Amino acid sequence: MKYNTRQRELILECLMNSGGRHITAEDILEYLKENDTPVGKSTVYRYLEALTEQSAIRKYTIEDGIGACYQYIGNPGGCQEHYHLKCSKCGRVFHVSCEFMDDINSHILKAHDFRVDSGKTVFYGICGACGKREENMD
Repeated sequence: MKYNTRQRELILECLMNSGGRHITAEDILEYLKENDTPVGKSTVYRYLEALTEQSAIRKYTIEDGIGACYQYIGNPGGCQEHYHLKCSKCGRVFHVSCEFMDDINSHILKAHDFRVDSGKTVFYGICGACGKREENMD
């Protein structure tokens, strides 16, 4: 029998209040600690997996073996129709809803008979802010 605990409520609250940002389990652990409800890492990961299976959140692998980040989507389909950009310098993840990307998706389907899952597609590079910092250091 599953039941809601204060810890689960706070984990869900943290995800819901993230404003659609991608957050890590470490972010959630810090949030719980700040709310005087410290929880074990394994409890957080178990609940995150349960929420992923329920399609309440999306899980994004940051890098193989390094970790994942999570995004609250509430209802299924909330974060599946766009691509993601990940900055290799600062680690931020950005949402990209762009007709050009949709055209690429259509091309891949028509020309290569391959359906891309845009919600799990991540392009890696350097964001504008990190690029400017690099330019200023030269």
